[in-house]
Amino acid sequence: MREFMDFIQSAFYAATDWNRDNSYSSLNATSDALLSFPTPRGLRLTLSSLATYQFATSYQLGTVGIVDGSISYLYSTVPLNNAIAQSEKIPLPDLLKSYRPLAELPRRVGEEGLKRDGFAYGRLYLPMSMLEALVVKRISPALQFQVSAVSDQTLRNGGTMLGMVQYDEGRYAVEGLASSDGGFLGVRGLYNFGGDVELLDTPTQPAASNGNGGGNGEREGIYGRFSTGAELYYGTLNKSGGMSFGARFATLPTHSGTPLTATTTINPLMGTISWTYAVMAGDYCSLASKMDFNVYSYESDWAIGMELWRKRGAWSINQELDEAPLATVSTVPERSFQAKMDWRLDDPLPILDTAELPPPKVVAQPKWRERSFQAKMEWRLDDPDVGPTTLPATNGGDDEYSGVLKARLDQHLRVGLLWEGRVKSLLFSLGSSIDLRRLDSPFRTLGLEVQFSS
Repeated sequence: MREFMDFIQSAFYAATDWNRDNSYSSLNATSDALLSFPTPRGLRLTLSSLATYQFATSYQLGTVGIVDGSISYLYSTVPLNNAIAQSEKIPLPDLLKSYRPLAELPRRVGEEGLKRDGFAYGRLYLPMSMLEALVVKRISPALQFQVSAVSDQTLRNGGTMLGMVQYDEGRYAVEGLASSDGGFLGVRGLYNFGGDVELLDTPTQPAASNGNGGGNGEREGIYGRFSTGAELYYGTLNKSGGMSFGARFATLPTHSGTPLTATTTINPLMGTISWTYAVMAGDYCSLASKMDFNVYSYESDWAIGMELWRKRGAWSINQELDEAPLATVSTVPERSFQAKMDWRLDDPLPILDTAELPPPKVVAQPKWRERSFQAKMEWRLDDPDVGPTTLPATNGGDDEYSGVLKARLDQHLRVGLLWEGRVKSLLFSLGSSIDLRRLDSPFRTLGLEVQFSS
């Protein structure tokens, strides 16, 4: 399950208009989320809070043989007014959905000046007393610095530090890295073309008149963005280096067809070629596959993954009764009591002009709302403010989901299962890793994680 602090960091990047997807390190983010999701181990409880719009805390307690935990804090210089921190209100897709469409590229046309946005994050792990820290500082609309550090007695020299400078112009993005561990130096970049890239030079994006995002109605077929990039790194102490190349095609949110993402990465030194393909088969299903091949050893590997959302059942949504039929009040008087006693009709009425008759009166019956399922279970009525002609509150988006099932399988018959959802104000994640080659003891890991935030 996505951690609360990572969710708050995403809210910071959204508030400061920084696109984390526009990076070579995020090239395979969609397929990794569907094929390499972690499964919980043991029992773990997390309590988090966005105390103010600029300060967040999180406390975690778990047990896997021994009791451990962590304490983390985050401070942002930018008020996170749009961040939804309450666990009962956070949209489930924002937390749990693996397939995420590409975000719109940032527009740097006309942006000038300095920016002083940033945040500081720290986390202390107990009882091993390991400390990790992260500081992000925005210098300009396109330039950002990031420093992360880990302090642990088990590491060489007692810890390590990694510095990164990121430059994002929308059309292309470049990152430089330097680490104290082995004197590591690296650079990586990503270049985008096609799709919405041609609109970056315009001050505003024209409205799309067709489903493929084009304003002239001539674009047909798949509408998406191509990205290609590479990374090069070198260790100054061990005198070794490496490189990789990659390409990605992903449809954009304005594409009217099936969303899909396809990537290819090549590591020429190791001789590894990797292909991934992810598709959002429907509103409630996402599929992914991965194929690795080594040109030196001719070894291959494959993996498949699935994400299946459960639609909230009708029993869990307060349904409104169908409207009662409208009753028409007739203007013809009822037979008099004396006429009924004499077994006869009333005296004929004088013939009147139909134009003088008043129109029939239509009386709408009051519309009552059925008691909610929760009220029936607790043997009580609904809230008193819910009465006739009161429509139930409609919650869009996330309310149609109650949970998600994630599954993966590789060629070694290792299965990963994960069920995530929400019960009242608690977010839960129940999962297990299974090895089908060892049927005598197939369960490798089994765990439950519960989160609550306010």
